[in-house]
Amino acid sequence: MERDLKKLISQMTLEEKAGMCSGLDFWRLKGVERLGIPSIMVTDGPHGLRKQKEGADHIGIFDSVPATCFPSAAGVASSWDRELIEKMGQALGEECQAEDVAVLLGPGANIKRSPLCGRNFEYFSEDPYLSSEMAAHHIRGVQSQGVGTSLKHFAANNQEHRRMTSDSVADERTLREIYLASFEGAVKKSQPWTVMCSYNKVNGTFASENEYLLTDILKDEWGHEGFVVSDWGAVNERADALAAGLELEMPASGGAGERKIVEAVRAGKLPEEKLDRAVERLLRIIFKAVDNKKQGAGYNADAHHRLARVVARESMVLLKNEDGILPLAREGNIAVIGALAASPRYQGGGSSHVKPTRLEDIREEIKRVAGDGANVAYAQGYNLDSDDADAKLAEEAVRAAAEANVAVLFAGLPERYESEGYDRTHLRIPANQAALIEAVAKAQPNLVVVLSNGSPVEMPWIGSAKAVLEAYLGGQALGGAIADLLFGDANPCGKLAETFPQRLEDNPSYLFYFGEGDRTEYREGVFVGYRYYDKKRIEPLFPFGHGLSYTSFAYSELVIGKNEIRDDETVDVQVVVENTGDRTGKEIVQLYVREVDSKVIRPEKELKGFAKVELRPGERKTVTFTLDKRSFAYYDAERKDWRVDTGVFEILIGKSSRDIALTGTIAVESTTVIRARATRNTILGDLLADPARRPIVEEIMKRQNPMGDLGEHGDASGMMEAIMKYMPLRALISFSGGAMSEEHLDRILEQLNQVG
Repeated sequence: MERDLKKLISQMTLEEKAGMCSGLDFWRLKGVERLGIPSIMVTDGPHGLRKQKEGADHIGIFDSVPATCFPSAAGVASSWDRELIEKMGQALGEECQAEDVAVLLGPGANIKRSPLCGRNFEYFSEDPYLSSEMAAHHIRGVQSQGVGTSLKHFAANNQEHRRMTSDSVADERTLREIYLASFEGAVKKSQPWTVMCSYNKVNGTFASENEYLLTDILKDEWGHEGFVVSDWGAVNERADALAAGLELEMPASGGAGERKIVEAVRAGKLPEEKLDRAVERLLRIIFKAVDNKKQGAGYNADAHHRLARVVARESMVLLKNEDGILPLAREGNIAVIGALAASPRYQGGGSSHVKPTRLEDIREEIKRVAGDGANVAYAQGYNLDSDDADAKLAEEAVRAAAEANVAVLFAGLPERYESEGYDRTHLRIPANQAALIEAVAKAQPNLVVVLSNGSPVEMPWIGSAKAVLEAYLGGQALGGAIADLLFGDANPCGKLAETFPQRLEDNPSYLFYFGEGDRTEYREGVFVGYRYYDKKRIEPLFPFGHGLSYTSFAYSELVIGKNEIRDDETVDVQVVVENTGDRTGKEIVQLYVREVDSKVIRPEKELKGFAKVELRPGERKTVTFTLDKRSFAYYDAERKDWRVDTGVFEILIGKSSRDIALTGTIAVESTTVIRARATRNTILGDLLADPARRPIVEEIMKRQNPMGDLGEHGDASGMMEAIMKYMPLRALISFSGGAMSEEHLDRILEQLNQVG
C-alpha cells in the first residue's frame, strides 16, 4: 500500500517524531495512534524465535514461547549451503508471522577474530566472504516471509570482555577487508530491514555515534535502505547518535532519549530535517511489516523439526576417521558415554536462548537408528557442573567401554564455559572430560568422540580417538542428526568455517586479545584465521575448510575462461568434480585467489568462491565460479577505494585452505592509473617499474651511467643493481661526477611529471 510518508511526518509534533526514535518498551516500537501508525514487535534470534511471554525478562531467565531451535551460526556456516540456510530463514520467518513478530534480531555477521570470544557460537566465520554469503541468504530467507531481519553487530564487535565500553582500534584496510566486508555483501545482496549497531567504540567513537560507519559507509556507500537500531543499551548520547545515523534506540529509555532529541532540535544542534529523515526510514519499515502481515498465520512444527535435523546433519563436520571406523556397524555392543549425551548442549547461552518445540534424546536416537541388531548401553562418565573427575562415574564408563565393540564418547563445552557476556580464557574442554577420553581409550581402542561446543577446542587427546565428529551446537534435532551420521544414514558433508589451532597461543590475536583497559588494538591486521596460519606456515589442528566424507572426490579439468582480463571485467572459472567412492555424498569446492607478486602485504590466499555439490558414485559435475574486481582487489586506504594492481594471480581450487588440488593463473590489468608525483627522493626502481616513465629513466642511465659498468664489478654486480634500484633521483648528482646539475634534475622531474 502506497503512503505519503512525508505528509504523514508533517502532521506529527516534534515530540511525536522524537518519540518514534525510541522503543515503547523492551520489545516494541512506538506508534502514533491518532495518525494510524501502529506499534510493531521485534524479538531475539537468530537461530530461533525467542519471543518472551508477557512480563518475562530479556535475558531468558523466565519463559518464552516454544519455537524451533535450529543449529547456531557456528554450525550452520559449516554447511557452506546457501540454499539450506535460506530455507532455514524461511522457516524462521513463518514462525515470526505466527507470533506477530515484525523483525527477527539477527543474523550475527561479526568475524571470529579469536576463538575465545564468548559469542562466537552465533557468528558465522573467520572469513568475510563466507560470512557475508551465509548472512545474505539467511536474511533473504526470513524476509521472503514478510518479516524483517537485523544484521548485527555493526561493527568490529569481536569480544565480550568490557563489550559496552571497549574501543576496537583497527586501521582502515583491516576494517574494510575483514570486519566490514562481512557485513557489506549481506547489505548489498539482501537489504536487511534493519542493521543493529554494536556496543563498542570503533577507533575512538561509539558505534552508535559513528557517522562514518552508519551514514557514510552503510547508507551512502552501501545503499542500505532500512533503519539502524541500537543494540539494547548501546546508546551513549541520543542526539549525537541520531545525527550520526542511528534511527532507533532500544529498549525504551523512559522518555530520556526523546527529550534529548527534542532539546537538541530546539537548540539548533540537530536539524529537524535529519530527524524527519530518521522517522521516514522507521515508517517505511513499520508499514512494510504491516503490509506483509499474514493474518492467522501458522506453521508446521513437525516439518520445521525435520528441517532442523537436515540443517544439523549438513552442518556437522567429520574431523577425523581413522581406519574408517565410521560409519558404525548396526551390530554388537555400543557404549554411549558422557553426560552431554543425556543433557545435550544444543544451543548457546544468553539472549539467543530458544525454548525448543521439542528436544531429541541423543541416546534414544542412537538406539533407534542402530536398530535391533545392536545393544546400546549408557554411562554418564563425568559431571557437567564440575571440572573435577568423579572416580565412580569414570570407572563405570571405562567398564562399559571395555565390554563394548565400540565406544562413542560425548564431550565438549558446558554452557558455563561459553556464553554471551563473557569470553573464554582457554581452549580446553573440562579436565574430567579430557581425562575420561584417555581412560576410555585405554580400555577400548575403537573410540569415537562427538563434540558439542560453539567454538574450537584444543585436542591434546586426539591421538586416543579414532574418529572425531564436530557436532557444534546442533539445535533441537541434534540427536537424530548425530545418529544419522554415526551409522551412515547420512554422509558427513560439513566443512569448518574457522581454523582449529593446535593451541591458543597460535592464534593471531593471542598477544592483543582483550586489550588494555578499554582499548583493544587489532595489530594482526588483515591476518585473521587461515590468512595468518598460511602466512606464518603454522600447522593448525584442523584448517579452515576441512571436513571428511564417507566417500571420496577428485578434481580435474580446471578451465579459466580467459588468460588475461582488465579489472573491470569478469571471468568464469570451471572445474570438474567426481565422486570416486561408493556412496552418494556432497563436496564443498573452494576457490582461493593469490597474487603472485604483490606490491602490498597480502595474505597467501583468500577465499573468493565456493559451491556445494551432490554427487552419486561415479558421477561428475562441472562447477562454475565467476570472479570480478573484488576477487583480486585489496583496499587502498590512502585513496579510499578497492584497487587491483596489474599482475599475475593464481586461482587455487581446494578441498580446504590447506588441501589445494588444482592451480591455474590469470593476468589482470588494472584500469586505475595511479602515478605519484616524482620528487627528488623518488627511487629509480619505482620509476623503472612504471612503463610510461621507464624510457625516460633508461635514457638518463644511458647518458649518465652514474655507477659505471656493472659488468666490471663481477660478484658485486647484484649489490650494485640493488643500490641503483633503491637510489633516489637526487643521488644522481653526487654520482655523476659533475655531469648532472640541480637544474638538470629539475628538468628531468618536469619531464617525468608530464607523463599522463
